[in-house]
Order: sequence, then structure tokens, then C-alpha cells
Amino acid sequence: MRADARRNRDAILRAARDVFELEGVLASIDKIAIQAGVGNATLYRNFPTREDLLAAVMGADLAEAQAKADALMQDERPRQGLAEWLAWLTWRLRIWHDLPQCVADAQAAPNSSMNPAVSMLVTQTGALAERARQAGDAIGSVSATELFELVTALSWAVDRFGDDETAARRRVEVATAGLFTPRS
Repeated sequence: MRADARRNRDAILRAARDVFELEGVLASIDKIAIQAGVGNATLYRNFPTREDLLAAVMGADLAEAQAKADALMQDERPRQGLAEWLAWLTWRLRIWHDLPQCVADAQAAPNSSMNPAVSMLVTQTGALAERARQAGDAIGSVSATELFELVTALSWAVDRFGDDETAARRRVEVATAGLFTPRS
């Protein structure tokens, strides 16, 4: 990629992240182009759809999510690791207004450009849940997809009700209480 094309792409991604943080993921694409200092044609050449742009912006967060999941697998007991992942993921998915809706839409569309990101999050959720199941800490009747859908719904609620992080954690604890086996 040419240096000027790389600068334009990076500027678009920075502008998109800033605009998404202020106005949510359904913000004006034109506003993102203006803030990036590029024309609409340049933006659409790099990112033909809003979903393509959102997937690229989310890409940076995926490395952080992978590192978080790996650390929880290594450093926490299975019950605590899964509980922390569910709370952390709920909080992360609420980061931009309307992101939970876009995540839900992408999960339902196998050809979505966001699907690889969503699939990775489902896989990590499944790995942590399976580890908790094997330790006898979680029930076995909930799939990774169902658990991820619950987290997506919770992140929507956190966004809509304006929860701070403490309230969000409490919301996750209440909603996932039935996932965990009774402590002996």
C-alpha cells in the first residue's frame, strides 16, 4: 500500500473511532470522511460499507480481547475467569452506542465483514465456558453462542440504562447467576 493511501486509511480509522465514541456506530459516514480530511470516495474505496468500517475499527480491540481471554484462562480459576470475561465483554461491547445491535446483526449474517470478529468473541466465550464446565463450575446446557447472545443483550441494556461499570457488573452477575453451579 502506498504511503499516502496508508495515511488516508489510518486517518479514516482514527476519525471513525472518535465519531463512534461520540455519536455511536450509526453516525454519519460523511462526518467521518470530513473529520478524517478525505473525500467520501476515498472512504468508500477503503471501506465499501459501514460494516466494513466498523469491522476494521473493531480489529484493534480484538487483540486486546484475545489477550484478556488468554490471561483469564491462565491466571484465574475457571469460575472467576468466566465471570470476569462475561462482565468485561459486556462492558466492552457497550463502548459505542448501537454496537450491540450491529454485533447481533453480524452474528446472524455469516457473510458479514464483522463476522470474523464476532466469531472470535464467541470462540473465546466458549473456551472459558468449557473450562468452567470441566471444573464443575458451570452448567453444561448453555452453548457459547447462547452465552454470547446474552452478553450482547446485556451490553445493550448497559448502554441504554447508562450503567457505570459497577452497575454493569451487577447486571451481569444477576443475569448469569443460573449459569454457575452452586458452590459446595
